[in-house]
Amino acid sequence: MPLILETIVTTLAPDGALHLVPFGLIRDGEDFWVAPFRPSPTIANLEALPFFAAAAPSDVRVIAGCVTGRRDWASVPCRDIPVPRLEAAYGHMELQVVEVRDDPVRPRFRGRVVSAEAHRPFLGYNRAQSAVLEAAILSTRLHMLNPDTVLAELQHHRIAVEKTAGPAEREAWNWIAAKVAAALPQAAGGSLAVDDA
Repeated sequence: MPLILETIVTTLAPDGALHLVPFGLIRDGEDFWVAPFRPSPTIANLEALPFFAAAAPSDVRVIAGCVTGRRDWASVPCRDIPVPRLEAAYGHMELQVVEVRDDPVRPRFRGRVVSAEAHRPFLGYNRAQSAVLEAAILSTRLHMLNPDTVLAELQHHRIAVEKTAGPAEREAWNWIAAKVAAALPQAAGGSLAVDDA
């Protein structure tokens, strides 16, 4: 199985609109594939302007926000490509598309790293951040997975949030809990939510 890095990918539309979305980049040697499902603004943007930035977000609310309809996160210009990147990042890569594998369901774009930079020190892992990441991914697959399995996994991840989260992680988790509760009748009653610290 290939290494997959969970990042925030930014692309630019022909009209200059920034599209910011969580993506698992698939490592292939020194390159990274991005493989969006159709339809996707990312596909249209990469076809029009074959560059993207991939950032490691320093605030897990960015990931949770994107999957719950909160996409207004600050960006800054990249150094070597004509696409902005997420501002709140430990670091980022700037990539140019060097190969496209078309597919009616999920085309793939091979990105070659043009440059990479670190922006702030990474001081340690946090279980709640990992739990929010897993919950965010699950929340995008509610139409594909058994609801009882999803809820069981979320209840398991909720333990890490309750034990190790700071205010940002709790807020991010509760955004996802609200999304799941709205989509799955079994989750009604707010049992997934956590209290503010």
